[in-house]
Amino acid sequence: MTTLVFVHGWSVTNTSTYGTLPQRLQQQAASQGLPLAIADIWLAEYVSFDDAVTMGDLVRAFDHALRDLHLLDASFACITHSTGGPVVREWLRAQRDKPGVYSTIRLSHLLMLAPANFGSALAQLGKSVLGKVRAWWNGVEPGQRILDWLELGSSESLSLNLDHIHGDDHAAAGQYLFVLTGDRPDRSLYDHLNSYTGEDGSDGVVRMAAANLNARHAVLARVSGSAGDTLSLHLTSAPRTAFKLIPGASHSGSGQGIMAAAPAETVDALLRCLRITDATAYAQLCDAFDRENAQRDAAKVELEAVGPFPARVHIHDPRSLLIVRLTDEAGEALTGSRFLLNAGTPPNPDWMPEGFMLDRQANSRNANVISLFLNHALLAGDARVADPGNSRRTLRAAVAGHRPYGAGVEPADLSGLVHHALAASAAGDDLFEAIGPHQSTVLDVVLPRKVHEGVFRLTQNLAPEDFSHPLAGAVIP
Repeated sequence: MTTLVFVHGWSVTNTSTYGTLPQRLQQQAASQGLPLAIADIWLAEYVSFDDAVTMGDLVRAFDHALRDLHLLDASFACITHSTGGPVVREWLRAQRDKPGVYSTIRLSHLLMLAPANFGSALAQLGKSVLGKVRAWWNGVEPGQRILDWLELGSSESLSLNLDHIHGDDHAAAGQYLFVLTGDRPDRSLYDHLNSYTGEDGSDGVVRMAAANLNARHAVLARVSGSAGDTLSLHLTSAPRTAFKLIPGASHSGSGQGIMAAAPAETVDALLRCLRITDATAYAQLCDAFDRENAQRDAAKVELEAVGPFPARVHIHDPRSLLIVRLTDEAGEALTGSRFLLNAGTPPNPDWMPEGFMLDRQANSRNANVISLFLNHALLAGDARVADPGNSRRTLRAAVAGHRPYGAGVEPADLSGLVHHALAASAAGDDLFEAIGPHQSTVLDVVLPRKVHEGVFRLTQNLAPEDFSHPLAGAVIP
């Protein structure tokens, strides 16, 4: 078997973060006839807790460290955790784009455990005063520049993920990517000051949808040459990536952590991934993971014990992450604009299903980028959910979907020499087609830019003429 490199996540200061996973993996590999010696395993020690370190710095240092491995076949496999996934993916992009600068070492398998591919809602809080106090208490810095990358809707993460969505199929080139993520938080690690640590639809740090690379890029824009401000939907899907939910696993912790606890399901799934050697076997594993995920989704009720009180009910519906970027045709950010989802015909924001919106977060550096966390099951419509211990007891009544779903934008500027107008998605488009269960969608909403004739006029009047208060005139076609 090829050399195996483990890469940890953000703000790690000790290799104990890997737990017993390397040893467990080596033992299970040996019992199954896969040659994996301890000498073939390397553990990363990289610094993300320094405010000066950027993602680009980590990529350069990772590439330099790889050159010291003296690989026999010039290839390796990599198992990452959390932020380690984006680090290695950024290295793959740099290796592709700058072949004369970065090494030619080949990565055959990238196995990502709970990767923050689209970021984490916690990153914004990690940059807050509370996060800085905790970092100071631990004797390190928060890692500001890495947290900037990890914030939901950051320009850096969107750049990498849009490159992936519109890029080539890795499996077709003999390079295999896998995403394995836990399906619930560790309730014992819940922070009562931060509800994100107990958020359903996440592992306590990273949302399942934000880990998944089976993502989409949707664009709502005016068709060239069309009249009015109706926006048509254009959709692109990423190449297929193997995605597996590990039932009962959380992001971290010795009890349920997907890596630190080294649950049997994690070890088994990793070995299944490492066995893949061709595109056909990869597609078959993708199919198998999809079937197993469907079984997990079917048994989605969790009853959390709460001491002497009735059990707390968690219905683990599939969620979707919708990252909305509001710009105009010139690429200008539309700050202060209102983005509204609507349902039905005629479209009405009040007809959206109750409880569909779970969370919203604006990017702190790009106010025109908003991340919406949505309940996919409620948007699709869902059957009655019964108590698993008493089928006659209803935990949630059947919910009807309210399709089609659309969107409208109310710009902050509706008049002037240059402005924007109210715009809405086309009646024949259904935004539900742009979102998937446990998946992320980047939605670019591009408004027409209204430029009036008054911006630039020609005159034959040679006498001095004041045009400090120009008439707007008609909109330039």
